[in-house]
Amino acid sequence: MSFRQKLKAIVLPFTVLSWLILLISTLLHASPEAAARFGLPAQWVTLLAQAAFVAGVFVYQRSRPDPLRGTDFVGLLRRLVLGPGLLATVCVVLHLLERFIQYEQPSADRILFASIYTINLALFVVFLAYTNYSWRSLVLFRSSARLRRAWLWFELLLGGTLLFRLFSWAPPMPVAYFIMGGLAVYGVYLSGNQKWVAYLNRRQKWEVVFLQLALLLCLGIFSIYFLRIAQDPKLVAPEPQHAFLLLTVFFAGFYSLAGLLVTFFNLPTAGVFEQKRDEILSLQRLTQLIQKGQTEEEVYQMLFEAAIQTVEADAAWLDVETDGQLHVGQRYQVTEAHVAAIRTLLTDYNLGQIEYLNNDLANSSGFRGLELPYGSLIVMPMRSAKRQYGALYMLKEQRQSFDRENLGILQTFTSQTVLSIENLQLVAASLQNERVKEELKIASSVQDSLIPKDLPIDNWFEIGSHALAAKEVGGDFYDFLHLPGKRLAILIGDVSGKGITAAFHMAQMKGIFHALMQENPLAKDEREKFPVPSKFMSMANRALTHCLEKSSFITAALYIVDYEHGGFVFARAGHCHTLYYHSIKEEVSYFRTAGLGLGIIRNDSYEKHIKNQFYDYNPGDVMVIYTDGIVEARGANQEEYGEERLKQQLEHTYYLEADEIKEHILADLAEFSKGQPMHDDQTLLVIKFKAAQPEVTI
Repeated sequence: MSFRQKLKAIVLPFTVLSWLILLISTLLHASPEAAARFGLPAQWVTLLAQAAFVAGVFVYQRSRPDPLRGTDFVGLLRRLVLGPGLLATVCVVLHLLERFIQYEQPSADRILFASIYTINLALFVVFLAYTNYSWRSLVLFRSSARLRRAWLWFELLLGGTLLFRLFSWAPPMPVAYFIMGGLAVYGVYLSGNQKWVAYLNRRQKWEVVFLQLALLLCLGIFSIYFLRIAQDPKLVAPEPQHAFLLLTVFFAGFYSLAGLLVTFFNLPTAGVFEQKRDEILSLQRLTQLIQKGQTEEEVYQMLFEAAIQTVEADAAWLDVETDGQLHVGQRYQVTEAHVAAIRTLLTDYNLGQIEYLNNDLANSSGFRGLELPYGSLIVMPMRSAKRQYGALYMLKEQRQSFDRENLGILQTFTSQTVLSIENLQLVAASLQNERVKEELKIASSVQDSLIPKDLPIDNWFEIGSHALAAKEVGGDFYDFLHLPGKRLAILIGDVSGKGITAAFHMAQMKGIFHALMQENPLAKDEREKFPVPSKFMSMANRALTHCLEKSSFITAALYIVDYEHGGFVFARAGHCHTLYYHSIKEEVSYFRTAGLGLGIIRNDSYEKHIKNQFYDYNPGDVMVIYTDGIVEARGANQEEYGEERLKQQLEHTYYLEADEIKEHILADLAEFSKGQPMHDDQTLLVIKFKAAQPEVTI
C-alpha cells in the first residue's frame, strides 16, 4: 500500500470522528438537559473538533488523485458544480426544513437547529475542499516547480491563518491587516496563472463562465446562510467558529471570481486563438497530404482550400503556370470577368508577380474604375529560385479585412507548397529515370526481337507495315509464319499495359503462336495440320491463363491466308475490326465479327465467344489491319481519328501499292493529330492481293 493510500485510510475515520465530536459538543450546548446530565464541554473542545475536521477533510481531499483528467477543464468544473456544488442546494433544503418544523419544547427546536447547522458546516467544508483542490489543479496546469512550491507555501500560510482565527489567536490589528493583505496579494499572483483558459475555444469559454457563475452562486448561498444564522438567538456556536467560516468563504470566492474574470476577459481573444489554431491545423494537413506523395493537382487544391478557410476569404482563385502558360487552376465564388480584370490591372501596374496587399480597393487608383464587389485583396506569388509556379489571390467584400498576419500565413502556405511540388517533381523524375533506364534496357531488346525484321515476300501478295510505340516500349505486336500448302499466318495483337510487363507478354504470345501453329504430323489431311484461328485463340487463352495477371488481357486477330486457293479464314479476339476493300464490288467495309480478348474469361467456355470467318479474296483486294492507337488518336479538339476516316482513306487509295496506301494513311493521321501527344501505340499492316497471279511452272 502506497503512502497516499495509507494516509487516506487513517484520515477518513479521523475526520468522521472529529465531526461526530463536533456534533455532540454542539448538541450539548443546545440542550441544557443533556448538558446537566452529561456535562458541558469547554469551548476549546468544539473549536478543536472543528479544526480537526476541517484539516482532515482538506488532507483527505489532497491525498486523492488529481481531479483534472488530461485537458478536460470543462468536465472538471461541471463535476464540481454537479457534485459538491449541489451541496449548497442541500444546505438550503435543510435550512427551510428546519424553519417549517416547529416544536413545542424550545430545547427540541434548538437541538434541530444545532444539528442542521453542524450538517451544513460539514457540507460547506467538503465543498470548500473540493473547490480548493480543483482550482489548485487548474492553477498548476503545466506549471513550473517554482509555482508549485509557491502554492504549497500559500496553502500552509492560509491554513495557519484560518486556524489561528478559529482559536482567536489573532495578532494586533496592523499586523493582522498586513498578513491578510500579504495573503491577498500572494493569492492574486497565484490566481493569475490560468494557462488552461488559453486551451478553450469560444464555446467552451462561455460554458466555463456559466459554470463559474454557478460556483459563485453556491458560495453565495452558503454565505447568506451563515450570515443569517449569525443573528439567530438559537445559534450556540462560538463566535470564532463563525468568523472562520466567513473568512474561508471569502478566500474561496476570491479564487472563483479570479478564474471567472480571467476566463471572461479572454473571451475576446478566443476568435484569434481559434484562427491561429486553424492556421496551424491547415498547415499540418497540407504537410501531411504532401508527405503522402500525392500529385501536384492535389497539393494545389489543398493549398487553395486551406488558404480560403484560414483567411476566411469571400472569393479567391489560384493561377498555375504550366509550360510557360498561366491558367486558372482553382476558382472560388469569383467570375471569369473579375479574374481577367484584376489580373490585367495588376500586370499593367507590374504588380502581378510580387506580394501585394490592398485593403481599400474602392478608393485605389485603377481598381476604382473596375467597380468590383470586393474591398480587400491579397496577392501571394508562388515561386522558387528557379521558376514561377503561379499566384494565389484572396478577396474579401469588406474594406480593411486583411492584415499582415494573413499575409504571413499565406506566405508560409505557398512556400511549403512550392517546396513540396519541387520535391515531388524531383522524386518523380528520379524514380522515372531509374525505372526507365532499367525498363528500356530489358524491354527494348525484348521488343526488338519480337517485331519481324523482314516481311514475307511472294508474288501473290504485298505487305506494308508500320509500328510506332507511344513510349520507349509499347504493347502492340505482329508476326508472320509460313505454313505448309502455301499458307501464311498473320497475327496482330495489343497487350494491356506498357513497359517490361507488356514486352514479357508479347514474348509469351509469340512463343504460343509459333508453338501452336506448328505442323501436326498425326493430322489425317492437309487442313488438320495446324489449328484454325478460333481453335488457336481457345488454346492460347488456356495457355495464357497460367502466366497472365488477372488485371491483364490481350486483344488479337489471327488470319490464315491460303494464297494458292485465293481465300483466307480469320478470328478476332476482341481486336479492332478488319477494314477491307472488295475489288469486285468496289466498296470498302469492315468485317464486324464477334470476339473476346484473351485472358478475360479463363475457362473452357471461352471458345464459345470466338467465331471463324471465311472469305474468298479477289486480285486487287486490300486488307487493312491495325491496333486501336490508330483510330483512337486525338485531334486538336480531342476528337478521335475514328474508323470512318480510316475507311475514307482506303476508299481514296485502294488502287495504290500496299506501301503507298500505308504512307497515305499515316500522313493523314499525322495531319489530324498534329501538335497532340501520342497516347497509345500505333501499328498498321496493309495487305494487298496481287491482280496478276504467277504462272504455273511445269
